[in-house]
Amino acid sequence: MSIQITAQLVKELRDSTGVSVMQCKNALEEAEGDMEKALIILKKKSSSIAMKKADRTAHDGVIVVVEGMGKTLLLTLHSETDFVARNADFITLANELANMALNEGVDAMTAKSLDIINPIVQKVGEKIELGKVEVIEGEILGSYVHGSKSAVIVSLKGGSKELAKDVAMHIAAMKPAFIKSEDITEDDKAKVIEVFEKEVAESDKPEEIKKKMLEGKISTYFKEQTLMDQMFIKNGDITIGNLLKEKGANLISFTQESIG
Repeated sequence: MSIQITAQLVKELRDSTGVSVMQCKNALEEAEGDMEKALIILKKKSSSIAMKKADRTAHDGVIVVVEGMGKTLLLTLHSETDFVARNADFITLANELANMALNEGVDAMTAKSLDIINPIVQKVGEKIELGKVEVIEGEILGSYVHGSKSAVIVSLKGGSKELAKDVAMHIAAMKPAFIKSEDITEDDKAKVIEVFEKEVAESDKPEEIKKKMLEGKISTYFKEQTLMDQMFIKNGDITIGNLLKEKGANLISFTQESIG
């Protein structure tokens, strides 16, 4: 019995990933309507899918990163359209809020934010929402912002600011789902196994070969989704884990955000 893929299911997956309606429909059909499996299928086909936050009401905007006093702050300011996101007043507003949060504290900025935002709302005639605001502190900090729509801040112990920036750039590009293999849960494995078992079952190879094919596909998928096992985007001969080890650095934490 075929599973009916409704327009609402397709819309939910499209809102979560930003990929085309047809890609979402095909993934849902392959996953027999299971949203989590459909997400795995899409990530399997394209490691560069930009995942959106499901609960956003304003889907555009900018991300600002500011540094000072031994810490780095990331602030997201949402707008309804890219037209407003490119508006000079909107960009100035985002930077004003970010610097206020860095200098006065996030709580103090948040308390004042509506009074600062509202005049710009009136000016541009569009809803503006304050999004994620996060402060990262650490020994070595590095950040990367791509086109004001994607940003990552990395905190290292050891290494250098340049290394932290390189790792941040890598995370922004590759969007790992896990930091290290130990972070992969049994539930994560079960979902992925189910997706690839269906793919392998369609092969006419002997069962022993199918088993090896399945193991290889699962191993490859998780390596591509695990930061420490990913090949460094600036040097395909070394993994991120080995790069950090070579530089005498440990990853303490990172935060990432993207719009669109």
